[in-house]
Parts: sequence; C-alpha cells; structure tokens
Amino acid sequence: MFPAILIQVIIVLAIAGLALWALSQFPIDATIAKIIRVIIIVVVAVWAIYLLAGMLGGGPLYAPRLR
Repeated sequence: MFPAILIQVIIVLAIAGLALWALSQFPIDATIAKIIRVIIIVVVAVWAIYLLAGMLGGGPLYAPRLR
C-alpha cells in the first residue's frame, strides 16, 4: 500500500518529534536543552538529505582508489 521508505520517514519523524517533546518535559538547563534540540534536528536533517540523495540515484559518496 505505502512504499517502505515512506513508512520509514514517518517513523523517524515521529521518533524525533517525541524526543523533542520529551526534552521539553524535563526540567534541565535551557542551554543544554537547546544543544540537544539542535543535535536532534541536525541528525534528522542529515539523514533526510542522505535519504533524498539515495532516492535520486546519487548514492553514497566513495573516495576514488589510488594506485
């Protein structure tokens, strides 16, 4: 019914959203919470870019072999 990649995207975004919500529920220092929020958002963004590059046929980047 749905492509597997779409289900994976929905699950990852839901987990990231739950992590961001849970972070706001704990009483921790504001600067630490901000750093953790930025880390979560950057990791999800990099994952999404990597996923998009794979879907467009770019694939992972490999360094050329030197002889």
